[in-house]
Amino acid sequence: MTSSRSEAAYQRAAAAFRNPTLDLLHGRFAPFVVTALSLVFTADRPAVSVSDAHVEVGELADELRSAGYDEGERRVPAGNGRDICRYWVRVGWLVPQIEDQTEVYRLSAQAVGALEIAGRTGGGRARVSRSRVRTLLDSVDQLTQDAETDANARITRLTAERAEIDAEIDRLVRGEVDPVDDDLLIEEAENVLHLSRELPADFARVAESIQAMQRDVVAELRRDIRPTGEVLREYLHRGQHIMQATPEGRAFAGALTLIGDPEHIDRLTGQLHDLLAQPFARLLGSDQRGDLSAIAKRVEQSVTEVLVAQRRASHVITAQVRTHDPARDREVDELLRDVMSGLQAWMPASHAGERVDVLRTLPAASVGHLRSSIADPRPPRSPDPLAPTDGEAEFVDADTRDWGGPRYDELEAYVSSLGDDFDLASAFDGSSSRRPVDLVGLLEIAHRNGMTEGADVSVVEAERPDGTLRRFAFGAVSARTTKDHDE
Repeated sequence: MTSSRSEAAYQRAAAAFRNPTLDLLHGRFAPFVVTALSLVFTADRPAVSVSDAHVEVGELADELRSAGYDEGERRVPAGNGRDICRYWVRVGWLVPQIEDQTEVYRLSAQAVGALEIAGRTGGGRARVSRSRVRTLLDSVDQLTQDAETDANARITRLTAERAEIDAEIDRLVRGEVDPVDDDLLIEEAENVLHLSRELPADFARVAESIQAMQRDVVAELRRDIRPTGEVLREYLHRGQHIMQATPEGRAFAGALTLIGDPEHIDRLTGQLHDLLAQPFARLLGSDQRGDLSAIAKRVEQSVTEVLVAQRRASHVITAQVRTHDPARDREVDELLRDVMSGLQAWMPASHAGERVDVLRTLPAASVGHLRSSIADPRPPRSPDPLAPTDGEAEFVDADTRDWGGPRYDELEAYVSSLGDDFDLASAFDGSSSRRPVDLVGLLEIAHRNGMTEGADVSVVEAERPDGTLRRFAFGAVSARTTKDHDE
């Protein structure tokens, strides 16, 4: 039993030290890491562009090396700022992201927790203060009240609290105000700072859990093993329950309930501003006063970071679904495997310093083609005339010419048989072809031969090839049967 207990305890301790938080604090470059991260990433600057971070970390390393902090136990890592930051990304202290089409670094939850531990142990006094004990007692009391199910017990407790509040109000009305000692107020302020330092790490863990869920969903979509709809349903289910799945998520949901309203943040900012205006605040250090005034902004930024992570995850997954092409993804995977196989075959036969010709452009295919020329001296030849045909055209089902335009030859022959003058409406009624287009043809012949419009209105009824009837009304028209050449 003793051996198994000790082995289990050792395994838990070993797992804890594999955590990036303790790894950061336990490494030989831990003082430099804490210094650089705390100076580059501040409450007003939670995200830093990659290029700026490389420059600033490199300058810090150079300054410390020139000051002699590169010997013995006071070590500064080798390399420039880019190499140092890339290493921090590999070990999980920095998280690269894309914001507004710019690559930035953010502190990971483990790095935030390590900085909080270093700040708590390195600054201020570690003591059992009245405010911390009261915070513990208040928390236990609140837990007891929430767990109480007896209505009478709750009524008794609330009645006692009301009596205490009424007694306090009476004392204040009588002018009995007991001033609080400055040391106690400073303890309260230090306790507030202690509590506020733990929130950013919890919020960062929630944001990282959302990002991990995003990576899992994208990986599932790329594997193309399960249907896309099934993967998305799982993502939506996890997204709905992520706030209740982890202690950090539940803490964030509770915090969002308390400070989701901008009025709460404004009230918190006003309260902190009033506290800093009190006489006891002058006894606090400049760093403590700065941290106290930045609590509201730090909490607001932490909540915003989680909400931004949710929106970014939805955007990335939506873009992946829209552009997901299993065939193309398989082609890319096969190409990468071919490249890796080629490197594995080339590495044993190569030697140090051997140059490799980089393929800068894809080779152009050599495709042959026939010679062609447009410089033909011969003039273009006109098409052959149509061969005359004997007899009428033959139609399979119906004469489709009935749906064509006016038959001018038949109409002109018909008009010539009407005498010297004719009325258009009467001529159309007496025609053998009473299609609407033939009415238009008669009107055109009348206009060509010279027509006269009257004041009366003529109405005719035309019949289409399919048997449907149409009625037309127009001004009365009379015309000659032949064109008057004297005009």
